[in-house]
Amino acid sequence: MKKVQLTETVLRDAQQSLMATRLPYADYEDILDDMDKAGYYSIECWGGATFDSCLRYLNEDPWERLRNLRKHLPNTRLQMLLRGQNLLGYKHYHDDVVEKFVELSIKNGIDVIRIFDALNDFRNIRTALEATKKYAKEKTVASGCISYTQSPVHTVDKYIEMCKELKEMGFDTICLKDMAGTMSPYEAEHLIKGIKDAIGDMPLILHTHCTTGMAYMTLTKAIESGIDVIDCATSCFSGGTSQPSTETMFYALKQYGIETGLDEDIINKVNDFFKPVKQKYIDNGQLNPKSLATDAQALVYKVPGGMLSNMIANLTDMHAMDRFDEALAEIPKVRADMGYPPLVTPLSQMVGNQAVTNVLIGERYKNISKEIKNYIKGEYGISPAPVDSSLIEKVLGADGQPVDCRDEDQKRTGEEFTAAKEALGDLCRSEEDVMSYICYPDQTLKFLKDRKAQEENEVVYTIEEM
Repeated sequence: MKKVQLTETVLRDAQQSLMATRLPYADYEDILDDMDKAGYYSIECWGGATFDSCLRYLNEDPWERLRNLRKHLPNTRLQMLLRGQNLLGYKHYHDDVVEKFVELSIKNGIDVIRIFDALNDFRNIRTALEATKKYAKEKTVASGCISYTQSPVHTVDKYIEMCKELKEMGFDTICLKDMAGTMSPYEAEHLIKGIKDAIGDMPLILHTHCTTGMAYMTLTKAIESGIDVIDCATSCFSGGTSQPSTETMFYALKQYGIETGLDEDIINKVNDFFKPVKQKYIDNGQLNPKSLATDAQALVYKVPGGMLSNMIANLTDMHAMDRFDEALAEIPKVRADMGYPPLVTPLSQMVGNQAVTNVLIGERYKNISKEIKNYIKGEYGISPAPVDSSLIEKVLGADGQPVDCRDEDQKRTGEEFTAAKEALGDLCRSEEDVMSYICYPDQTLKFLKDRKAQEENEVVYTIEEM
């Protein structure tokens, strides 16, 4: 019997896409023991923007969240999304930092590390791959990820060559990450058949979004074409900028006689649990109805779900939602100027923020963000197509030349660890605290100060009670 397995995304990308990653651990802890019995291929629950949001918005230690998830999900693969040399941040880190982060991720409970680079510059994922293999446990899976997009320089043949390269690098699985939901059924058929012919029985995974309304048709054609694993979200957190529904795909596959390994009663119980959770965030405004809609214009703009929900949140905060359509229309223009990078974190945020800046100021590139300048300098890697020459000149001058990002990435000085420990002082209790500070210094420092103050207050309170 043919088998297609499902990854459940409600704990990471579904809530990241619909409500900008604001779902606290406490809201779903009570359903985890049941989710462990559902039979998922994996549960995507960490990485992506969850690390940042834990520290910045939710007053949570992301490492403690991971350890709690591991405790409640002992029989299920825990999956994270890792941005290669960017880790979970917005800049490149030295190789020793990348290696330590991967080591700690596996140590604290991660099984599947899905590793990608926003530019598909595979030099930027090799260190994370090597670290995953070095610290691997019995269930560890290194999944090489391709950021899928369409442009004049992205072709089926190009993607097939990328998959061959990922296989040669030593990845265990390959994931096609269609972050904007723009892959059509026609493209899925030709792409997946070509890739399967090239990589043989190596497991192939498809991650897509419902943003454009194509996802269910695309998944159906992908399944017919030989896909092994698909990413889905429990139905009340599916659709819109999120993934297709877990239960819907389960029922469809069951009628085709395709085995999924899922327990029907449990996946329905999971969805019943999340219904009131979703309603709470609709009622308080954190889940914007715009994120639940289908927008075929994303086929033009190539905007991923997480980028769209963050853009809505930022424009709302600035009282500028009336400029939303203008900003959306500016995105493909900025993307073309930058050499058609796939719109995936951190490039999606960089392009989106620059587009918003261009529109709100009323002059294109009057203000250029530090991140865009670093991209043009070459610090993120090789762009898929050449960057617009006038933009290069604006940033680097007439005679400026880009740098090779790997020259810096490969330094192994240990200085960042030493500096982080010194900055934290007695706030630091673990290697995980140090790593959090390296990734997000301001947010981590505030979190650790709050943690210490809260514990001191609790001690005082306890003594006074005695």
